Amino acid sequence: MAELAVEKTPIPGLLVVRMPLHGDARGWFKENWQREKMVALGLPDFGPVQNNISFNASRGATRGIHTEPWDKFVSLATGRIFGAWVDMREGESFGTTFSIEVDPSVAVFVPRGVGNSYQALEDGTAYTYLVNDHWRPGVAYPALHLGDETAAIPWPIPLDEAEISEKDHRNPRLADVVPMKPKKTLVVGALGQLGRALHAEHPDADRVDLFAGDGVTSLDLTDAAAVDAWPWHDYALVLNAAAYTAVDAAETTEGRVAAWAANASAPATLARLARVHGFTLVHVSSEYVFDGTAALDPGHTEDEPLSPLGVYAQSKAAGDVAVGLAPRHYLIRTSWVIGDGKNFVRTMQALAEKGVSPSVVDDQVGRLTFTEELVRGISHLISTGAPYGTYNLSNGGPAMSWQEIAQAVFERSGRSADDVTGTTTAAYAEGVLAQGNLFAPRPLSSAMSLEKIRATGFEPEDAIAALDRYLG
Repeated sequence: MAELAVEKTPIPGLLVVRMPLHGDARGWFKENWQREKMVALGLPDFGPVQNNISFNASRGATRGIHTEPWDKFVSLATGRIFGAWVDMREGESFGTTFSIEVDPSVAVFVPRGVGNSYQALEDGTAYTYLVNDHWRPGVAYPALHLGDETAAIPWPIPLDEAEISEKDHRNPRLADVVPMKPKKTLVVGALGQLGRALHAEHPDADRVDLFAGDGVTSLDLTDAAAVDAWPWHDYALVLNAAAYTAVDAAETTEGRVAAWAANASAPATLARLARVHGFTLVHVSSEYVFDGTAALDPGHTEDEPLSPLGVYAQSKAAGDVAVGLAPRHYLIRTSWVIGDGKNFVRTMQALAEKGVSPSVVDDQVGRLTFTEELVRGISHLISTGAPYGTYNLSNGGPAMSWQEIAQAVFERSGRSADDVTGTTTAAYAEGVLAQGNLFAPRPLSSAMSLEKIRATGFEPEDAIAALDRYLG
């Protein structure tokens, strides 16, 4: 008896599955869809949501060539077919064909955008197929004429002798087909410093934020009606850079609500949508989900238990838990983000230029993360197909205190490092509280281990080298 096997074809992503039939005098049995075994052999974990059966009463029944915006896993319960597929996707493989005779021991995985067709070779052929999305009324999908001269499919039964629907007779030739475009990318939180950096990396991506502006569409992920109306099935990748980051304001009544909405509820919504629509979710989180008590070597690790201190940190931790439920997710924990806009480095640079000599916290230690490095790391994980899961990501080099970073900025601004004095977090907090302001607890150690992402082949750039380039 043949073993389960998966074979590639000339059409990228179109796979033939050979399945053993277990038979006796009564008939046969097969595992028509066995997720664990088939995925281990290279079949995509495509998440079917519907099973369809097409019964073909007579030999010669011919259907196609139909192209849908979802993946299919086709097989037979009874009979035999001649199956033919044409790549209708935009790109170099457009128009590539493949055909094979299929019986109950053969199945074919058909990726989104590949035209599907078949011809029944026996009476009573039952053709079954799993799909990972539901049919949507009113949406037109590309189709191709069964007798297209360019595709030149060698039908065993001449088409003038076959049973073909009037609709399929009217399908266009390949020269008139508009290729199916790939699914899109969506940047959430596109107006922030990381969102802008992600847009630079993905210039064709759709962009949303809580408020519209600068080519960005408004989308409130806590508004159920707005979420339901959004075309999530159009996306292969969703990059979530949105967050409520006012750490101290999160301790207020209004801030607590806003922090939990942006940092917990919104990521939970995206994780649910990722499960339903099958897109890959990239969510950027924070080292604040830890209490800062980990030793500097190796620093906080990805599998360290969550231990958030303040409201902001707790809301981020809740978002992490929710995102972890998405089947295809990259949860990126980062620290001390610096990009295009207002940030610590620019503040210190401005103080240096104004002749101010600040006192800066010297007992909080971590690493800067420049947005270009954050984007580079995210792109690396996606492009290399790194295993889904949680990754720490920051710039490299030794962990530094905020005071040491401020001193580095001052030196590069023509000032002396001695112009920046140190203070403790406790002393700084005392001064803030004495003025009647709120002060949320901070982790004293924000340094994270980068060994997991290094194991994927990514080497973080030294933070000081990145700082030199940033200050220009």
